Amino acid sequence: MRMYDIINKKKHGEHFTKEEIQFWVEGYNRGQIPDYQVSALLMAICFQGMNEEETLALTLAMRDSGEVLDLSKITGIKVDKHSTGGVGDKTSLVLTPMIAALGIPVAKMSGRGLGHTGGTIDKLECFPGFTTELSEAQFYENVNQIKMAIMSQTANLAPADQKLYALRDVTATVDQISLIAASIMSKKLAANADAIVLDVKTGNGAFMKSEEDAFALAREMVRIGQNAGKQISAVITDMDQPLGAAVGNSLEVKEAILALNGLGPKDFMEVVYGLGTELVLAAGKAEHPEAAKELLRGTIQSKSALHKFAEFVKAQGGNMDLVYQPELLPVGRIQLQVLNTEVGYVSRILAEEIGLASLVLGGGRITKESKIDLSVGVLLNKKRGDRVQPGETLATVFANDMEKAKEAYGRVVRAYQFQDEPMVEIPMIKGIVR
Repeated sequence: MRMYDIINKKKHGEHFTKEEIQFWVEGYNRGQIPDYQVSALLMAICFQGMNEEETLALTLAMRDSGEVLDLSKITGIKVDKHSTGGVGDKTSLVLTPMIAALGIPVAKMSGRGLGHTGGTIDKLECFPGFTTELSEAQFYENVNQIKMAIMSQTANLAPADQKLYALRDVTATVDQISLIAASIMSKKLAANADAIVLDVKTGNGAFMKSEEDAFALAREMVRIGQNAGKQISAVITDMDQPLGAAVGNSLEVKEAILALNGLGPKDFMEVVYGLGTELVLAAGKAEHPEAAKELLRGTIQSKSALHKFAEFVKAQGGNMDLVYQPELLPVGRIQLQVLNTEVGYVSRILAEEIGLASLVLGGGRITKESKIDLSVGVLLNKKRGDRVQPGETLATVFANDMEKAKEAYGRVVRAYQFQDEPMVEIPMIKGIVR
């Protein structure tokens, strides 16, 4: 089998066999096939596409390039959740303890933030001492004991995907649906939960800007999951404005704790309940969506999800006292209020601009090696649909550097758009693919 022939085959629109895909994925992962040949192949895939069988074969080849977790040591139906990335997306901090409080085991691997979207691990490190560097044995034990654990993605989890993504990133071959779906699902299948819910974001602050593309990606990933024997669904959610009011690590943790106390923003909780309903149904804890949602509401009303979150933070070395005293979490020493000059209604808040404002402040990473400031970010005082008057505060910028604060201020101003007439409420959940 020759790489030249495989490239030529896809160039002419033919389909790969499973063996051909395994050949080039394994060869590239081992360093036996050079970057320039795989780059040519990736570009051919971008132009010619891949069918369902090819996409599944690519996903499984990347999954099997490294370790696949053995979750049989955990009792019950194991569930997992993945987001395609957004601004202000602290959903995992609220959803996972709610699910765990219902006795459903959540075995989750998470990553750090890169660019304008935040990472779950960065947010959790606002709790001094917290670590996601768990051994597999500790990971399994924590899920069995408290029904949830979050571990950082290991270098040996789908390593072929890591190599391929780095190459795609520098060869303009990132935005191909089959390649995106295979990349995401190879890691999810390596994490090996029984049931998976995918939060596929769409809008200005999302990777998939259009609803059409978001639904296409959702369908592709659900097909992969089903063909791999997993119970899977995808919820397409709005990212045309930041989720909730808080953007920035410590600010988002505070908002998550508010949500666990029953004070979460409406748009944020709509997404949490939508994703949670899918997981509760998948775990067999309820027979229909309204019953599932009622169970989830109960974990907030009883504070069992809040206490579960504190238990989780403590189990992974963090200071759980901050769960009950969030005012002690770090906050930027400089606070600039963004004042409104318009009369009317907020029609849109460009999520990407707000995410970039947080990035400028030091709340995100430009490269994987960047050090982030957990205390900075943006707190939105006005959201889409709110009526505004001149002089009202649209948002507050939290910073530790005045020059960075001024640059972020300008981005926040540019992010807000207005209209004269009241807004028709836009649903946060655009649809569900099962």
